[in-house]
Amino acid sequence: MFIAMNRFKVVRGEEAAFEAVWSSRKSRLDEMPGFLSFHLLKGPEKEDHTLYSSHTSWASKEDFLAWTKSEQFRESHRNAGQPRPKPIYLGHPEFEGFETVLSEVNPHQPRQAAE
Repeated sequence: MFIAMNRFKVVRGEEAAFEAVWSSRKSRLDEMPGFLSFHLLKGPEKEDHTLYSSHTSWASKEDFLAWTKSEQFRESHRNAGQPRPKPIYLGHPEFEGFETVLSEVNPHQPRQAAE
């Protein structure tokens, strides 16, 4: 499994606008072979920003790389970085990619459908 993450520093007070961008987009991830799940995570609040992370899980690194070269990727990111009346980010997102080395699943918990 391959996990792709982007970390965003969202200007304090712009969290709702940031979340609206994500909730209103058409990702087309479900059209991609190897796509397993997506999560938008909200992290700690700092003095000038709130940390967020987008998190996708893929069957393999190759599946993720195919996503980054796809028409679906281009379409879902076409408005990224567009000028806004008020900035919502501090700097650019920071990408981190991880290949799974070890996984554990709780056998006593039912699997969630949207995992």
